[in-house]
Amino acid sequence: MNIRPIRTEEDYDWAIAEIARYFEAQPDPGTPDGDRFDVLAALIEDYEAKHWPIEPADPVDAIRYRMETGGFRQADLARVLGSRSRASEILNRKRPLTIDMAWRLHKEWKIPAEALIVPYHTGA
Repeated sequence: MNIRPIRTEEDYDWAIAEIARYFEAQPDPGTPDGDRFDVLAALIEDYEAKHWPIEPADPVDAIRYRMETGGFRQADLARVLGSRSRASEILNRKRPLTIDMAWRLHKEWKIPAEALIVPYHTGA
């Protein structure tokens, strides 16, 4: 299989070059090339997670992103949360989301619940 651990940037560059050749025609699972592809992908993912972790967005960022991608306005958020002032306080980080608010946003706007329950800083 000619695969080795990724310990350095040079190893990482090698692994990226190796997996790149499969991008045009991804191999079938269970074949030798499919197994090689899976192992390379796992090694690359592990290396990237250790060296360049991506912090999850906080709940307000998740709400703003969903508003942008879904074409929602603050008035739409107010409808979900119960009032315009509450929506404003949430977006301006003056009030934290309650579990009930997070649940409604999850159900109505399809925001992942785990993105809404992450602790975050508010002015409250």
